[in-house]
Amino acid sequence: MTRKQRRLALIGSALGVLAVAVGLVLFAMRDTIVFFYGPTEIAQKGIGPGARVRIGGLVKPGSMVREAGQTVQFAITDTATDVAVTYTGLLPDLFREGQGVIAEGTLQPDGSFRAASVLAKHDERYMPREVAAALKKQGVWQGEQPAAASDAKAVTQ
Repeated sequence: MTRKQRRLALIGSALGVLAVAVGLVLFAMRDTIVFFYGPTEIAQKGIGPGARVRIGGLVKPGSMVREAGQTVQFAITDTATDVAVTYTGLLPDLFREGQGVIAEGTLQPDGSFRAASVLAKHDERYMPREVAAALKKQGVWQGEQPAAASDAKAVTQ
């Protein structure tokens, strides 16, 4: 074997080992990947029960019902479609009707959503990027001028 052939064999085997390692990592992570959807996308794509997903949108006004203990039922909407959500646990302090929210959990056979965690927006200017994109696509959320630009001017002056 010439020197050039040995070098090519070494590079080829290193690439093979790297490909196997990447394949194993992706195979191990397949259950931890969670996709983000809006309520309309869930209805359109026909995602099956038991699928672990994130649903984002606005908490539908008038939909929040507190049950016994820490169980809360509410609906997430993008104004075109609603998804009923059940969550047991403490809600974030800023969680309220009409505000942006992301819930992570599983779809139930009856079409409802069982949330394992709920995230709420943290101030009046913030909207999760995925939620804003889904609402903009529906023509609902127009957004605001970023306050950071006006704050930066005030700091520099």
